[in-house]
Amino acid sequence: MHATLPLLTYSDFPGIQRVTLETLQVNLGYLCNQSCLHCHVNAGPKRTELMNQDTVDALFAFIDATVTVKTLDLTGGAPELNPLFRSIVSAARMRDIEVIDRCNLTVLFEPGQEHTAAFLAENKVKVVASLPCYLKDNVDNQRGDGTFETSLKALRLLNSLGYAQPGSGLQLDLVFNPQGPRLPPPQQALEQDYKQHLAGQYGIQFNQLLTLTNMPIQRFGSTLISRGEFDGYMKLLKSAHKDENTASVMCRSLLSIDWRGYVYDCDFNQMLDMPLQVDSRPKLHISELTGIDVRGNSIQVAAHCYGCTAGQGSGCAGALEA
Repeated sequence: MHATLPLLTYSDFPGIQRVTLETLQVNLGYLCNQSCLHCHVNAGPKRTELMNQDTVDALFAFIDATVTVKTLDLTGGAPELNPLFRSIVSAARMRDIEVIDRCNLTVLFEPGQEHTAAFLAENKVKVVASLPCYLKDNVDNQRGDGTFETSLKALRLLNSLGYAQPGSGLQLDLVFNPQGPRLPPPQQALEQDYKQHLAGQYGIQFNQLLTLTNMPIQRFGSTLISRGEFDGYMKLLKSAHKDENTASVMCRSLLSIDWRGYVYDCDFNQMLDMPLQVDSRPKLHISELTGIDVRGNSIQVAAHCYGCTAGQGSGCAGALEA
């Protein structure tokens, strides 16, 4: 069953409008060395979709014409597996644009990736790394056997290169996803638990913990449906919704670009094929967006948006509430 169909039952989310564009979140493709249960992209080792050079050129033409873009947020799949990853990072850094790499950590030990960690450090790329728990069994259950130990190895490598070390300017943030259909715990308290455990048990340092709510779409949504848990999870998200969180959701100042170059309000809308709406155009390519001011535009919303506003709120920068 397709996980998006039940979302229609809950599609009464309040309207949101855009502010000034500051971040481009770019999906470089669905190829990944892992197949995580919580993945809202349905990425994996057998996916072949990858952004090509023509789309990259269109992306930077838009950036050069749009002076407000400050951050390039690279995601996937595993963005590092796109052969153009390094040239994209270099082009952004040459423009003094901050680059975020959404890294699953284990990819740093894939064939051909032996020097990726050093490249990230040399270019002062901010690493946002997925580590859904600090306990081995929980991580391996969610992401595959052996993932926890390989992730620790990657974190030690990043620390050795200066990440999360005082005065280095190299930021390493970790991402927590709950196990199953529940909301994340308070971010600050969980961050302290992570820091104490990872430093005490493994000597690992990081800067911040970002807690993300699991979205009821794609692989995770399908899992909920197969287990009969979809309706209960949606009711949980709706009951925990806070109107005040809508002022801080990431989509207000972010655009999401898919591997083909089409434009969406956020990464989750991209996965649901809900494109950015400008005038009456059905779908805009990044090459068509130059010169169009999207400030004030209404954002496409549906029931999955409750995942961003439930409880302490959730977005690509973690909890919305301090």
